[in-house]
Amino acid sequence: MTRTELISRARKFTEEAPGNYISAEAAIAPEYAGIRIFDSPIFAFGCPDDELYLKFKSPDVIGSHFLAPSEWLPSVKTVISFFLPYTERIKSANAQNYNWPANEWLHGRYEGHMHLKALAAHVTYLLVDAGFESLIPADDQRYATAATFTSNWSERHIAFACGLGTFGLSKGLITEKGICGRFGSILTKLDLPKDNRPYNDVYEYCTMCGLCIPHCPAGAISFEDGMKRASCSAFLDKVHEKASPRYGCGKCQVNVPCESGIPACN
Repeated sequence: MTRTELISRARKFTEEAPGNYISAEAAIAPEYAGIRIFDSPIFAFGCPDDELYLKFKSPDVIGSHFLAPSEWLPSVKTVISFFLPYTERIKSANAQNYNWPANEWLHGRYEGHMHLKALAAHVTYLLVDAGFESLIPADDQRYATAATFTSNWSERHIAFACGLGTFGLSKGLITEKGICGRFGSILTKLDLPKDNRPYNDVYEYCTMCGLCIPHCPAGAISFEDGMKRASCSAFLDKVHEKASPRYGCGKCQVNVPCESGIPACN
């Protein structure tokens, strides 16, 4: 199983999987049936003993509850991180106003997460079928969130460590395909060639333009404090109350320079 083969089969799965399209049964209204949620995923492959994982245990980053790759899967050889970018339909719909998430975005966050899990499971099956023990931390029974709005396995931090992108003012991760999308990761005992991080600074791809600040309906973003997780979470709770089982917002990710790529000045 090579990197090229793994990526090719993952992209084929995303192209063909029914779960990457909003079904008529799941659609909030008939006009949303058939909408594609994600474009083709991008991947990065990282070292499980990267020094960043120790830094993530700092209370200034994630905290001591963060578990390094080897704590999830002993003798792990490769950390696989992937990003599923939302389609233009999902992004443009959510940029129509900044008071409430578009139905398309709610579908992308909820049904999209189901496809993300299915893609991770598919890639894991391919690895295991090839004879290499593999694990999805986010689906492991040990996975847990903390009162600090962090978890013991952060997909964005893993993506940063693997080389997929850097953080923005809104605390989203900016990739070559932008900030609008979802991250997943897999640990495997298959030793695959690793990517080098093409950046040094945590916020290297962010221009600090501040355009995400007025887009946030919760007023949770500022130059001084970055993203206030409590304010963001409170707004997401309101969305969930009204749109359950769906939730999400994403206003800080649309109609900004990093929406679909790395800002040009970088």
